[in-house]
Amino acid sequence: MVFKINSFYKLVLLHTFIIALSNYLVQFPFNFFGVLVTWGMFTFPFLVLATDLTVRILGKSTARKVVFLAYIPCVLISISLNSFRVGFASGLAYLFGQLLDIFLFQKVRQKSKKWWSAPLLSTSFSNIFDTYIFFFMSFYNCNNEFLRENWLQIAHADLIFKLVLSTIFFLPLYGFLLKIILGVDKVSSKKVVIS
Repeated sequence: MVFKINSFYKLVLLHTFIIALSNYLVQFPFNFFGVLVTWGMFTFPFLVLATDLTVRILGKSTARKVVFLAYIPCVLISISLNSFRVGFASGLAYLFGQLLDIFLFQKVRQKSKKWWSAPLLSTSFSNIFDTYIFFFMSFYNCNNEFLRENWLQIAHADLIFKLVLSTIFFLPLYGFLLKIILGVDKVSSKKVVIS
């Protein structure tokens, strides 16, 4: 029980930190081999990784509680680091993107015997949803001329890089961390409950 309570609040803090950092870094687009991207594309996938591990180890109910509890601090911190518009957009994209990730992760995990199928599919779909909701709400017709004119191009590139990073880096990291957390040699798709 102590593990669950301690882990719960640490996960809320982790979610809040990653969102705040990502929303700060999204303000700084840069050219990456001829493609406009933001620094936030490197930090945001850690959030999805944390959510997937939470669903897997503590269950979908606890994962949803983490998302709901982190929502208000995420919005407030994001507003203070960036703007009301970006903070609000981030909050909504975070809330609905992570709830979609939790829902899909659990559904795929129940139907698939492959450990990697749930994190791969849920991460992909939640990233698609979150990225376009965030960029549209934050930068469509905004005051910043550069972001107003380039938000869709930046969103496309951001999404592609997040999907590539998630597949080649975060999926193996998920498997590795799950083995460490569970103390097992082989990861399966069976439910794990830590009491």
